[in-house]
Amino acid sequence: MAQIKKSTLSFLKQLAKNNDREWFKDNKAKYEAGRENVAEFAQALMDRLAETDVLATENGKKSLFRIYRDVRFSKNKEPYKTNFAGQFVRDGKLRRGGYYYNISPAGGWPSMVGGGFYGIEKDDLKRMREELAVDASELRAIIADKDFVRVFGELQGAQLKTAPRGYAKDHKNVDLLRYKQFYCARNFTDQEVLSAEFLDMAHEATLTLRPFFDFFTEVLTTDANGELIV
Repeated sequence: MAQIKKSTLSFLKQLAKNNDREWFKDNKAKYEAGRENVAEFAQALMDRLAETDVLATENGKKSLFRIYRDVRFSKNKEPYKTNFAGQFVRDGKLRRGGYYYNISPAGGWPSMVGGGFYGIEKDDLKRMREELAVDASELRAIIADKDFVRVFGELQGAQLKTAPRGYAKDHKNVDLLRYKQFYCARNFTDQEVLSAEFLDMAHEATLTLRPFFDFFTEVLTTDANGELIV
């Protein structure tokens, strides 16, 4: 079974303390070993996902993001990210949402597995709000489900401070209408990440996302009358 190695987290800890090109060059072999380790884990998770979903991402290695930071417009000029992260893209317009994973030692961004709708296009967000304004009962049932709460806790995402334009501040579903993003994440400790059970826990998180994905897929592929628009 694919398992994250202690050396992978150790490399990331060292990189956080020595985030410069000379150190990275001298430790390139450790980086490549860590990246390969995470790619193997990502492939194992993809293989599990393939039993219940269809992904456009080719393989675990290609799911990984680059470790090099774009510092052109950032005050932080450190050249490297101090985590290994990636995503699995669902295949086709009838499968909305995407899976995301992050491997990072304690002290940085938390290690996590989750997904959802992060950079939502304007028209998609408009359609989501249109649906939730009429009936939010299905989404409320999904995020109140005992397994969803156990795995993710609660729905996450940036929100407006008040109701979006066109909706009353006292709308019965204003708490959901305020969301600009809709996603969920399960965080993991270093001990959990390094355990033999991490693949099982990560897979459980992806499975728990499916009702959430399926709801928004139906919304985003139909109009307000329920007619297919894709």
